[in-house]
Amino acid sequence: MNISAQHHSIKLAKPFSISRGTRTHVDVVRVLIEFEGMSSLGECTPYPRYGESVDSVIQQIESFAQYICTQNVDTPEQARAMLQRNIPAGAARNALDCAFWQSEISRKGSRFPSPYFDVASQIETAMTVSIATPAQMAEQAKEYVELGATLLKVKLDDQQIIERVAAIRRVAPQCKIVLDANEAWLGLPLAELFEQLANYQIAMIEQPVPAGQDDVLQGIPHPIPLCADESCHTSEDLPALLGRYEMINIKLDKTGGLTEALRIEELARDHGFSVMVGCMLGTSIAMKAALPIATRAEIVDLDGPVLLGIEEPDGLVYQSGQILVPHPVD
Repeated sequence: MNISAQHHSIKLAKPFSISRGTRTHVDVVRVLIEFEGMSSLGECTPYPRYGESVDSVIQQIESFAQYICTQNVDTPEQARAMLQRNIPAGAARNALDCAFWQSEISRKGSRFPSPYFDVASQIETAMTVSIATPAQMAEQAKEYVELGATLLKVKLDDQQIIERVAAIRRVAPQCKIVLDANEAWLGLPLAELFEQLANYQIAMIEQPVPAGQDDVLQGIPHPIPLCADESCHTSEDLPALLGRYEMINIKLDKTGGLTEALRIEELARDHGFSVMVGCMLGTSIAMKAALPIATRAEIVDLDGPVLLGIEEPDGLVYQSGQILVPHPVD
């Protein structure tokens, strides 16, 4: 088994702004696994918010590659089990885990065997509106609506919240809208804000306060469901979210791959949470790995490739706010 990792810097189609800043490029790390004459790919996006960098992620991958060479590994399943024990949840484990899944499933002759891998042929995905002036955000939303989008995800900071949401709702009266504060609303009068936002038929609000300070949400009335993102990485985080959030956002770069993502999905539903599946900025390689979760999720946000300034060979097709899934998924 040969494992290699490579860094790719990809320019975005246009600058992308959230509460933590603006990006013009995305750095991804791709893993190539060669085993028994077959090749498989995985991709991750190192995220500085979680203490990751391209160098640290590649170092983790290369360290695991050296370790696996010292072990007697007969199948990708064995390697994937070793991976869970040797690398913590995060971007590096995600790229490896998803590549091992691809290798494992390819050896069995089917890309997505049931029960976990019955992927829908068409999946609604959010189209993301990044932070700008109210008028500029409304223009972004209008462009998506004209292309057929039915679900918008609106990035916000702690400024002009109502003005921005109102401007978007005016140009997208029929769209389902979810909001993402990216931890930016600590210190705001949340009960009042939630009540005001309910007037705009908002379907969900994602991560209003910083991770680790979720207790401030306890007891605050919120007519709009709240979703944990930065506060929810693995299944171990679920108990602390009870009574504070109604939904969790599963991202493979947080869970450390599909293996833990499937586990947290099952346990989250057992705890009564709804499920969203999201992504970091990335290519179709990363999005395809999340499709098994996406086909069952209440909200899907896998529009990463739409935001890139490149044409992807064999990429997923995005049309009218839908992901058109090829079968089998390669």
